[in-house]
Amino acid sequence: MKRFVYINDRDRTPGHHCCNKVSNTKYNIFNFIPKNLWEQFSRFMNKYFLLIAILQLWPLITPVSPASTWGPLIVIFAVSATKEAWDDYGRYCSDKEFNEKIVWVVKKGVKTQIQAQEIEVGDLVWLYENDEIPCDVVLLGTSESVGLCYIETSAMDGETDLKTRVTPKPCVGLTSAELLTHKGVIECPEPDRDILRFDARLRLFPPFIDNDFHPLSIKNTLLQSCYLRNTEWACGVAVYTGNETKLGMSKGVAEPKLTAADAMLDKLTTAIFIFQVVVVLILGVAGNIWNNYEKNKVWYLRFPKQSEWYDFFVIPLRFELLCSIMIPISVKVSLDLAKSVYSKYIDWDLHMYDQQTNTPAVAANTAISEDLGQIEYILTDKTGTLTENVMLFKRCCIHGVYYGNESGDALTDQGLKDALLEKVPEVVKFMLIMTVNNTVVPHLSGNGSLKYQAQSQDEEALVQAAAQLHMVLSSKKGTFVELNFLGDILEFEMLNVLDFTSDRKRMSVVVRDHSTGRLHLLTKGADETIFRIVRAGEPVQQVADAIDQYSQLGLRTLCFAWRDLDEQEYTSWAITFNEASASMTERESKIADACQLLERDLELLGASAVEDKLQDAVPDTIASLRKAGINFWLLTGDKQTTAIQIALACNFIRAEPEGQLLSIQGSTSNDVAASIERVLEILRIRSSESKDVAFVIDGFTLELALKYEREAFTELALLIKTALCCRVTPSQKAELVGLVKSCDYRTLAIGDGGNDVKMIQEAHVGVGISGREGLQAARAADYSFGKFKFLKRLILVHGRYSYNRTAFLAQYSIYKSLVICFVQILFSFLSGVSGTSLFNSLSLMAYNVVYTSIPVMVTSLLDKDLLEKTVMEHPEILYFAQAGRLINPSTFACWFIRSIFHAIVVFVVTVRVYAYDKCEMVEMSMVALSGCIWLQAFLVLIETNSFTVCQYLAVWGNVVIFYVLNFILSLSKHAGMHTIMFRVCGDPAYWFSLLLIVVAGIGPLAAIKYYRSTYSPNAINMLQLLERQDPIAVSLEASESSSSSARAVSRTNSSHGSVYEPLLPESLKSGIAVASSDNFLSEVSSSDFLPFSPNSRTPLLNHAMNNNK
Repeated sequence: MKRFVYINDRDRTPGHHCCNKVSNTKYNIFNFIPKNLWEQFSRFMNKYFLLIAILQLWPLITPVSPASTWGPLIVIFAVSATKEAWDDYGRYCSDKEFNEKIVWVVKKGVKTQIQAQEIEVGDLVWLYENDEIPCDVVLLGTSESVGLCYIETSAMDGETDLKTRVTPKPCVGLTSAELLTHKGVIECPEPDRDILRFDARLRLFPPFIDNDFHPLSIKNTLLQSCYLRNTEWACGVAVYTGNETKLGMSKGVAEPKLTAADAMLDKLTTAIFIFQVVVVLILGVAGNIWNNYEKNKVWYLRFPKQSEWYDFFVIPLRFELLCSIMIPISVKVSLDLAKSVYSKYIDWDLHMYDQQTNTPAVAANTAISEDLGQIEYILTDKTGTLTENVMLFKRCCIHGVYYGNESGDALTDQGLKDALLEKVPEVVKFMLIMTVNNTVVPHLSGNGSLKYQAQSQDEEALVQAAAQLHMVLSSKKGTFVELNFLGDILEFEMLNVLDFTSDRKRMSVVVRDHSTGRLHLLTKGADETIFRIVRAGEPVQQVADAIDQYSQLGLRTLCFAWRDLDEQEYTSWAITFNEASASMTERESKIADACQLLERDLELLGASAVEDKLQDAVPDTIASLRKAGINFWLLTGDKQTTAIQIALACNFIRAEPEGQLLSIQGSTSNDVAASIERVLEILRIRSSESKDVAFVIDGFTLELALKYEREAFTELALLIKTALCCRVTPSQKAELVGLVKSCDYRTLAIGDGGNDVKMIQEAHVGVGISGREGLQAARAADYSFGKFKFLKRLILVHGRYSYNRTAFLAQYSIYKSLVICFVQILFSFLSGVSGTSLFNSLSLMAYNVVYTSIPVMVTSLLDKDLLEKTVMEHPEILYFAQAGRLINPSTFACWFIRSIFHAIVVFVVTVRVYAYDKCEMVEMSMVALSGCIWLQAFLVLIETNSFTVCQYLAVWGNVVIFYVLNFILSLSKHAGMHTIMFRVCGDPAYWFSLLLIVVAGIGPLAAIKYYRSTYSPNAINMLQLLERQDPIAVSLEASESSSSSARAVSRTNSSHGSVYEPLLPESLKSGIAVASSDNFLSEVSSSDFLPFSPNSRTPLLNHAMNNNK
C-alpha cells in the first residue's frame, strides 16, 4: 500500500489519515471499568474465583458468608485496577503535554502557530533550533545553504551524538520564501515501525522543477521526538502523524515472559485443582450417602420430608466452596508485589553502579528476576559488551609494507610519516579512504578545537588517526568534503554513498576530486567481501597474511580498496543506481545489485588494525559464571581469528592442552554436514575427558547448518559448552538464541548495540549494556547496566536470592491455605460430611489476608541463606537454583505432606483437649485457628536463615495483631464472637493446646532440619556453618581455590530439568544425592571447596564432607 502526501495542500491530501494527537493510554473514562475487568477475568484463576464467589451467593450451599470470598476478591481487583489507573493517568498527562505544545506550520503561505495535535498530513511544519519534532516529516529546507541540518535522536535510540539529515536534491537551494509556497507530492509507504528505513520518492510541481520523481530515504526525514540541534531553522512536510509515526508504531506492548518458576507454579496449581476436584467428589458422594442412611438416626437434626431434584448437588457444591481456599486468591498478588521489590533491589544496588559513565543498573522488567538464578546459557556480543568499544588505530599494512609492528603503534611509526611526507600514492589513497569514506561529521567546539561526531567508533578511530597523521577532515557540508593534508586544502564532492549493510559488509563512496575533476571509488569493508571484488593480480595473499597477523593480536581489521572511474561508465551506472534508489519495491536488493555493478576490479591497497580493549574484570566474570555451570556462546560480526583471540583473553575458551577448539566449515550443505558430524564424533569420544571443547563457525556456514542440518546442529548445541559464532548477522544471533531456547534451556542474551536488539528480545532474559553505541539495546532489554562485570552480581546475588525467595513465598502461600482447608475437611467427618465450616467467615477472610501474610512476605523480601560475599566467592551453589531444586513436584510434595501433618496436629489436639468439655463450636474454632497462627509463626522462624529486626517484628507483631483484632471482635455482639476470646484465653486448656500444637507440629521439623544440617549437610549447609564459625575464612576461599576455578558443574542433557532435590528441611530425601553424571560435590572436591586444610577441620565437618563425597 502507498500513501500520497500533497505538500502544503490539505485539500488534495486524502482525509482518512489520523490527526497528530498522540495517545498511549489503554483506557478512557468510559471503558476503564469494563475493559479492566475483562482483562482481569481473562485469567483462568480469576474466573475460577469469580465462580466460587457467585456460588456463595446461594444460601443453601454456602458454608460461610459470601464476604469471605467477595471481600478479598474485590480488594485484589481494586488494587490491580488502581495500579492500572495510576499508570494510565501518568501516560495521559505525558500525552497531554506533548499534544498541547505550540508549533509553527505554514497555512496559505503564512507561518501560523497551532497545537501539535492539530497538525495534519501534508502540512508544512516549521522548526527552530532545539525544537522537538512533533511528527514524522520529510525535510524540504534548512537554514544551511547546502541543505543540511543536525538532529539528536536520543529519545528514539539513546544515541546522544548528533546525526545529519539532508534535503532532497531538488530542494537544495530553495529560499525560505520559496518554501512557503512549496507544492509537490510525496509517494511513500503506509506507516511502519522501521526507524532505519524510508523508501519513498518526491516530485515537485512547476515552477520549481520538472515532473521527475526523486528518491527519498531515512536520511531525508526528521522523526517524531527527535530534536533539531545546531541549525537555525528547518522545515518539512508531515507524512506520518499521531500514533502512525514510526515511533508511535514501535510502542507495542512487549510479550510477557513466563519464568521457569511461574511455569512450575502453574503446573502445581493445576495439580492442586485436580486434587481439589477429586476431594470434592469423594466428600460429596460420602455426604450424600450419609444423608441417605444416617440422617434419620440423628434425632436432633431436622430434614425436609420431600427432597428436591438438586439436593444431590448441594453437598458437593458446598465442599467445593469449602475447599476453594486450597488455591489462595492472594498468591499472585503476593508474588507480583515481591517481584517488584526484587527489581528495586537491582535499581538500588550501588555495587552495580558504573561511576565512569554515571550509569546505574536498571530493571525494566519486574516479573522475571527469579529467572536470573536459573540461567544456563549466556549468548553475548563482543564489541562494546566484552570490550570497551574505545577504538584505537594501532597498525596497518599498505602495499605490502607493515607499519606499527615494531612500536606497536602505527601513529608513531616514522616510516608511515615519511611515506605521507613523500606523498607515496598508495599511502595517500589509503589515508583518503580513512578520512572520506565514513559518516563522521566534524564541527568546531566552543574553544575552537575540531571535534568529530560519529555513529561508528571504528570510523571515528580511523578519522582521528588520519588527523594525527596530518590528513585532517576539516569540513563536511552536504556532499562537499574538505581535507587539510600537510597544509594543502583538498576538496571532494561525494556523488554517491553505497551504504554498509549486514549483507554487503562494506561501504563505498563515489567522489570527484575538485583539483583534477576525476572520479574515484573508495571502498572499505570485511576482508572476505573485498577480496572477491578486487582485480586480478592484486596482492590478496599478502594482505590476508597481514590480517591474520593482526587478528592473532585480537585487533579489528578492515580492508581498503580504490578504483578510478571513467566518466561515461559512471554516468551510465548513476542512472541505474538512481532508479534503484527511487524504487518503491525491493529497494534494498535493487540498490545492492546496482552497487555490485560498480564495485569490481578494485585496486587492493591494504588493511588497517584497530584495538578494542577488554572491559575490566571480564575474564574473572566469565570464569566465575562458568564455575556456576553456565555455558557461553560468543556471537560477533568480527573475523574468526579476532574472535578466537578475544575468547582466549577473556576465558571463553582455553588453550591446549586444557582446551580444544574445533572448526565447523564448508561451502556446501554436504561439507557442513560432514564437518558437524566430525565434531559430534569427537565430542562423543571425549565426553568422559575433562578437556574444555568448543567449536567455531562463521556466518555463511551457520546459515547452511541452520537451513539443512538443523537437527545435527541442535544436537551439537546440547553437547557443547562453548561456541564462537563469527561474521553473524543480527537475525542469525536471534535465531541461535531461539535454537538454544528450543532445547528447554534458560537463556540470557547480552549486547550493547541496535544489532543486538533482536537476540535480546528473543532470550528468556535480555540484558543491555548502556554503551557507546547508544541505548537501543538497553531500552529493549529486561535489565541494563554500564559494564559486563556487573552480570556476575546480577545472576549470582540478585538472581539466586530472587529465585530462593520466590520459591519459598509461592509454596508457603499455598501451604498455609492447605492447612486451614485440611482442618475443615477433617472437621467434616465430625459433622456428618455435611460441608459445614468450622471457622466463621471473618476468620477465614482474615487468615490469608492479615494473619499469615505479613511474616511470609517480610521474610521473602529480606531473608538471605548466605552472605552476598559468600555467594560471589562460591558460584558453584547456583546449581541448586539452575536445577530447579527449590520449587518442583518433589519440594511441593514436602510442603503438601507438611500441610496435612499440621492440619492433623491442630485438629487432633483441639478435639482431644476439648473432648470432654462443654464448649461451643466457635470456641473450638478459635483454638484451632490460634494453633494455625502459632504454627505459622514458628514455622517462619525455623525457615528463616538470616534474622533482622523487621522479621522479628513481622512474626511476633502479627501474633499480637491476631489477638488484638479478635479481642476487639469479642467485644461486639454482632460479629458472632461475643466474649469468645475472653473465655478461651482465660482457660488454661487453651494455652496447653497451643503448646502441644507447637511442640508436636514444629518439633519434628526442627529435628529433621538440625539432623540434615549437622550430620548430612549439603554445600549450602556447610557454607552456612562456616559463616557462623568464621566469616573471614569463607571470604578467603576464593584465593585458595583459584587453581580449580575451571572446574564447572557437569551439564548433560540427560539430567537437564529432571533432578529435583529440595533444600527444605522436610525433604523426603537426605543429603544432596544426585545422579552420578551430575554429582555436584564430586565435581567440586573438598579441598577445592573449603578454605582450610583437611587437618584443621572439625570432626563435624569431616563427617559432613565424607557424607557428600
